[in-house]
Amino acid sequence: MSHHIVEVDDLHYTYPDQTPALRGVSFRITHGESVAVVGANGAGKSTLLLHLNGYLTPIRGQVRIGDFPLTRETLQDIRRTVGMIFQDPDDQLFMPTVFDDVAFGPLNLGLPPQDVEKRVEEALSQMDVSHLRDRPPFRLSGGEKRAVAIASVLSMSPDILVMDEPTTGLDPRARRLLIERLATFPHTRIIATHDLDLVLDLCRRTIVIHEGRVTADGPAADIFADEQLLAESHLEKPLRMQGCPVCGG
Repeated sequence: MSHHIVEVDDLHYTYPDQTPALRGVSFRITHGESVAVVGANGAGKSTLLLHLNGYLTPIRGQVRIGDFPLTRETLQDIRRTVGMIFQDPDDQLFMPTVFDDVAFGPLNLGLPPQDVEKRVEEALSQMDVSHLRDRPPFRLSGGEKRAVAIASVLSMSPDILVMDEPTTGLDPRARRLLIERLATFPHTRIIATHDLDLVLDLCRRTIVIHEGRVTADGPAADIFADEQLLAESHLEKPLRMQGCPVCGG
């Protein structure tokens, strides 16, 4: 079995205040798939993603990455395989400079300095932020922070890229550039987002989460054409699938 495969089996999670967040979520994502996870606020998307590399531990059920269940013993190896991009980039950026943040992961892998330098340069270039390498992250704009946070994950060369609302706070140009760069990622992508037009650009498959359960899983175009499903899940069609409010076309 490929180490790129993600399997979630009957996943349950309850918040400390006893509010249920996930209620038996199951799915399987194979090597090279680009899959969107969509749902209304509070549906459980972010909670689900935080289970995929061990930031949260399920109450019941299991997460497997390739041949290995996610356990305390396999956690470090799986975190090298699964790169997680958080919804708030400030949760990932904590070093004095952009270079230091992007180098942090490769250094912790024990790579020699010349390899670390190469990885940092490639990741910054891929996100079009090489000019920021010596800047302190706290002085960056929101879009710049997000691009650097993504670069800090790409520098680890993950086999699976997990992203929580990657376009939040981006202006239109930055959003377009991000989509173009994500489209070049050659391995598995899992994207939780409210940006349903991004889904049409990047993801052939969509999983709908509603009140902690998977209510649909299939081709994105079919999901977004199902008006009853969208209404029941408190979702709207992507803008490009909606009629023009002026001419009705």
